[in-house]
Amino acid sequence: MDEAERQKQKLKFKLRKLVRDLGKRKARHTELISVYIPQGYDSQLIINQLSTEAGTARNIKSAQTRKNVTGALEKMVQHLRLYKRTPENGLALFCGNVSEREGQQDFQVWSIEPPEPIRVKLYQCDQQFFLGPLEEQLEIKSVYGLIVMDRREADIALLKGKHIEPVVHYNSMVPGKFKVGGQSAARMARVIEGMAKDFYKKVGNAVNETFSKVKVDGLLVGGPGPTKEDLVDGDFIWTDIKKKILAVKAIGYTGDFGLKELVEKSEDVLEKEEATKEKRILDTFLMYLGTRKNMVAYGEDAVRKAADMNAIAILLLHEDLPEEKIEELMDKVELAGGDVYIISRDVGEQLKGLGMIGAILRYAAA
Repeated sequence: MDEAERQKQKLKFKLRKLVRDLGKRKARHTELISVYIPQGYDSQLIINQLSTEAGTARNIKSAQTRKNVTGALEKMVQHLRLYKRTPENGLALFCGNVSEREGQQDFQVWSIEPPEPIRVKLYQCDQQFFLGPLEEQLEIKSVYGLIVMDRREADIALLKGKHIEPVVHYNSMVPGKFKVGGQSAARMARVIEGMAKDFYKKVGNAVNETFSKVKVDGLLVGGPGPTKEDLVDGDFIWTDIKKKILAVKAIGYTGDFGLKELVEKSEDVLEKEEATKEKRILDTFLMYLGTRKNMVAYGEDAVRKAADMNAIAILLLHEDLPEEKIEELMDKVELAGGDVYIISRDVGEQLKGLGMIGAILRYAAA
């Protein structure tokens, strides 16, 4: 694992602890503030908005709620002024009176730059903190490549969890229908086919370049008409990248709508792929258990001992484990740079029989 990935793991560890802590916070009234600043957004505009909200909050009828809301907003504005600019991945902030005794004030502010970019701009005041965008980042396990095209245009994107991240868009400049006859028609047809082939080459080169640099768990291809098959069946995409194609789907649109439609029509493929990945990891664990037993640990006591020595490369946790235990072990292993997989009931019967917890080790146990 390189340093960038290690830093990302640490951020994810910090994020999970923050989400767990904030999720326990509840207010008596609508007075807990959540703010999300997307990447590239001017934080001064958020400061201006919060100052306006503080002015509006002074009209709240309940004196105690009014004090708590205005106090949280003022504390948040002070905290935001510490940032000269919005961090690279955006910023999530939370503030509120967390005193357990009514009538007393203990304002706390939390902020985090998450491991993945924030794309939503949001202000919310409620009885609990709004954690949806951060929880979604914690759910991200796989990354898939998306390719949508017809003869007019093509889009390449990444599917990270539930979010579609555009990579590149091309317009083809290939003409549509034309009204000429005789030899002119034949000549025009050859010209158009040549332009189409050049477009396929351009898209193929972009696919090759993108997915030779970006690691993905699979590729999904879609589009109206036969163009998608022409791209896949031709020699435009390198063989090793072509092997990653999971499905080619007929869809009605291109562009942003086409990307969304491709994801929707590929839900069955993605669900099967995630189950296959779980089974592949579990099969690897069981193979080591049968052939190199000193490279695995199973059962809570043995796995905890390995975790204490930072010896776990891959941790497998059955989904029926108590949530607190899953989070505790995930935190411990991810902080040390290990990978964690939650194994579903559908494929995890053997793991359940081994105490619901298993690990593949970095080195052979003594």
